[in-house]
Order: sequence, then C-alpha cells, then structure tokens
Amino acid sequence: MSETSTYEPAKVWKWDKANGGKFANINRPIAGSTHDKELPVGKHPIQLHSLATPNGVKVTIMLEELLAAGHTGAEYDAYLVNIGEGDQFGSGFVDINPNSKIPALVDQSTDKPTRVFESGSILLYLAEKFGAFLPTDPAARTECLSWLFWQMGSAPYLGGGFGHFYAYAPVKIEYCIDRFSMEVKRQLDVLDQRLATNKYMCGDEYTIADMAIWPWYGALVDNRVYEAGEFLDTQSYKNLVRWTKEIGERKAVQRGRMVNRAFGPEEEQLRERHDASDFETKTQDKIGEPA
Repeated sequence: MSETSTYEPAKVWKWDKANGGKFANINRPIAGSTHDKELPVGKHPIQLHSLATPNGVKVTIMLEELLAAGHTGAEYDAYLVNIGEGDQFGSGFVDINPNSKIPALVDQSTDKPTRVFESGSILLYLAEKFGAFLPTDPAARTECLSWLFWQMGSAPYLGGGFGHFYAYAPVKIEYCIDRFSMEVKRQLDVLDQRLATNKYMCGDEYTIADMAIWPWYGALVDNRVYEAGEFLDTQSYKNLVRWTKEIGERKAVQRGRMVNRAFGPEEEQLRERHDASDFETKTQDKIGEPA
C-alpha cells in the first residue's frame, strides 16, 4: 500500500488505541503518571534517567566529556528508562519531567535538588554549571546557541517525521515519505555547507552544539538509525561525513553512546552507569543479565 486516499478527518478527533505503529502501546493524548514508581537515587551529585536514543546520548556524551576534561563534579549515576515498557509514565519520572520524555536529570549538589528536562536544556545547564563547551565570547556563544536550538527544532522532522513514516508507520505513505525526505535532505545540506568552512559547528571549538547534533545526524550518516543511509544518500555530504567520523573517534563520545543502551551489540550496552570502571566490568556481555 503506497498511500491512503479515502481518509476524511472527523469534526472532532477521538483517541483510537488501535491506531497501529511501532509505538502505539505507549502513545496517548494525555499527560501525567499511569502508575506509582519511585526513582532510584545513587551516590553522585548528578542523577540521570534516560535511554540511549539520540536525545539521551547527547547528555551522556556531555557528562563523559566533562569528566574527561577533569570536571569531577560531573560524576553521575545513570539509570535506564525503558520507554517501551512505559517507565516514563511512572510517578517518580513524571515528577522530574512532566512531559514524560527522556532524558531527565536531577542535580543534587544544589541547596534544593534541581530538576532539568529537555536535552537541549540539560546541555546548556551543564555547560553553564561547569563553564565548559560553551564559548564565553558573546558572539560565539550566540552562534553556539543558535545551532543548539537549530537541532532542537530540526530533529523532530528527522525523527517524528521522516523516521516515523519511513521506518515505523504501519503503512508506507508516499506523500509523507517524500515530504520529510525532502526536508531531511535540506537539513543535511545545511550542515554540510556549514562544515565546509568550519571544523566544528561553531568554528574551531568543540561545543554543546556538536554534542546535540551528532547523535541525530551523525547516526543518520553512519546508517545507525532508520536504515536510511542509502535512501537519503548520506555519504554524498562529504563535510558532514568528515565531521561525523571525527566526533565519533572521541573516547568520551564512544563511552557516552554506551550508557543506558539496551539494544545493539551487548559489548556496547552499559544499561546503568555508576562509575568509570563500569565500562570495563558491567557491559551486558560481561554481566549477562536479562533486559
């Protein structure tokens, strides 16, 4: 089936629980918790509750980069949130993110624990807290924040738009796939042109803008999301390919990709992270516990 032609919207939309699609069991048109569930609390100042989707990976990359740069106050406990099972609707999680989306963070080092949600907000919070990966020059800072918010505004077209209709929708709809493929190709071209004259997104300095963009668009270039690399001809964006490879070679980025990962090769899955040694001793291939 290539497209639908008979659907006529009702005057008032009503929720049909059997609407299909990969995430139909967790999607709903109302907010709030569905069950009582307290969140665990670890020993470190920063408590992260997340999953290694692109939005989650942004934050674990940032935390690992901070630690690699010597910011010991960025030590953190990372707990897995299984969104397929609805963990994000537990009362404890909703308390720190009323929008029920990962990632969400609690900073216990403040006088009163500070909750932070939305991945871009978390990156900015951590950058300001530790004075790292965010330029201090006003013009450079503004450029960095522009690219950070570019990612926040653009990625929904990649994920919720292209990714959904290309990879997850129960039927293939030509109009939807064409519409969002065109937009994603345009975004790839925006990045490629920027990186033609800049080492990183904000010039010569590696920043939170790179950390925000790489988990989404780097994964697309490397064909790690949606299996759409060939379809979108991602390898033709040579500057973006170069940047993707260089970012991916950073040790902190490689560690960040592993945290809260519950899919893919078991040696790349560190479902919970409480100490730097966990990368050597507690990946899924070593502990062998069920999901």
